[in-house]
Amino acid sequence: MKRGEHAVQGTRRKEPVSLRLGFAGDEFGYAIDLGLPTPSGSAFALDPEIKRECIWNGPVLRPAALLVDRRGPLVRTRRDDGEWDTVSQHLSAFDGMMSQLADRRNAPEVLTLRERIRSWRFYDHFRTDLEAPARLPQVGTHTPVLGDDGADLAAALQTIREIGDAEALEEAVADAFPGCSVSVTANGGRLEVAMAQHGLLRPLQAGELSDGTLRYLLWIAALLTPRPPELLVLNEPETSLHPDLLPALARLIGNAAARAQIVVVSHATRLIAALAEQPECNGVMLEKAFGETRVAEAAGLESPAWHWPAR
Repeated sequence: MKRGEHAVQGTRRKEPVSLRLGFAGDEFGYAIDLGLPTPSGSAFALDPEIKRECIWNGPVLRPAALLVDRRGPLVRTRRDDGEWDTVSQHLSAFDGMMSQLADRRNAPEVLTLRERIRSWRFYDHFRTDLEAPARLPQVGTHTPVLGDDGADLAAALQTIREIGDAEALEEAVADAFPGCSVSVTANGGRLEVAMAQHGLLRPLQAGELSDGTLRYLLWIAALLTPRPPELLVLNEPETSLHPDLLPALARLIGNAAARAQIVVVSHATRLIAALAEQPECNGVMLEKAFGETRVAEAAGLESPAWHWPAR
């Protein structure tokens, strides 16, 4: 079928429905396996159940490296002497052990890994329509981390200016918009973004900025955070941006990558080319074949070692 000699045809499923997610690092690895519940006539017949959860030490799951093991409602943790303690026998199928069993005394690995995951940041889409929260004045509070909806843009920019890298902020604006400057105005405790542009008699308020300009300011606030995360994921940051802004965005991402690991998912060839010029940038091309997304031109032996926990 892959060679095109025969038509693509479906077959009978041999394995149970399963969605498996996981990651690994030098210190901890984590995997979760979700599946459908046993038919019981419940109205929640399509609500996934957690079949298996595991936390282990090191980059590859091995029986000897397993630290926390969850099978259905039963959760066990390994003691220092290698023996197992049962910490729960009645965990609901729809509750993850990260939220229910993070305990500094009985399950310190769960607590450590949960707080580590919570520090990661994912920015997928910023609203820039006429009623977008970022266009409206918002109550000003110290904001070292930009919210995922961008509503606290003004506060995030002002926080960077007061306790972060104000010089980098000005340079990022000037790199993308030569001759322009960004300020934050306060009125009755509410903050609003304003941009002064060459040739205009007054600064433009956030509600007057173009979608691309506003989104670029949002990326500045996200990437110049005074509290950089361990992992920062940007999904298609080129959306609504003028192509001429993409090299400046790549430089902004490259500078931020000195303080955090940044993963950028993009379809914009110009942004990809500009990112490739940044020091220590590693590009991975993905391709889709027969519904499967995989690394292009990668042989099976080049994949990192990985083992899924069995049910």
